[in-house]
Amino acid sequence: MNSNSPSRKLIRPLVVAFAIAGMSAAALAPASAASTAATCAATAASWGSLPKSLNRMTSAPITNAHAGRQACFDRLVVDLRGRGSGYSVRYVSQVRSEGQGAVVLLRGGARLSVVITALAYDINTRRSTYRPANRLALVNVAGFSTFRQIAWGGTYEGYTTIGLGVRGRLPMRVFILNRPGTGSRVVIDVAHHW
Repeated sequence: MNSNSPSRKLIRPLVVAFAIAGMSAAALAPASAASTAATCAATAASWGSLPKSLNRMTSAPITNAHAGRQACFDRLVVDLRGRGSGYSVRYVSQVRSEGQGAVVLLRGGARLSVVITALAYDINTRRSTYRPANRLALVNVAGFSTFRQIAWGGTYEGYTTIGLGVRGRLPMRVFILNRPGTGSRVVIDVAHHW
């Protein structure tokens, strides 16, 4: 190849720019599949499938629910207008609705009962702060690796239940993430594999 070829003229400035920035070409290469699998396996091993809970009440209402796909897990996020919520997340044979105890039907090989100690309405005005458009599918999870369905189980006396249908009984973790300002999120991650 000629040292004055157009491709050489483009490569040299890039190599120089990366060298100046302290980056190697390896930093730009995508992670290998083996590396990603090892990272995911290490992540899942530290989570487990036993119940997760935080005993705390709040008057901060739920305002939204959304989900996303990550490299190693699927994530459900429940937004609150305030801080201090607790939760109880566990694998169950059937998820039951708040107040009535009716079975929340879910697709998937396993079911997670997600109980958040927060209401879906403002306690002062009694107005709804979160009213799902579709109680059987809070979020469209088509194409997700682990999630099969996210369904509404209702809100009653300080507790809100969400049913999470997953592919199988897989490792999970739950935590609270404070948002800028006064909001917070309850985050539920379920691994793609053990």
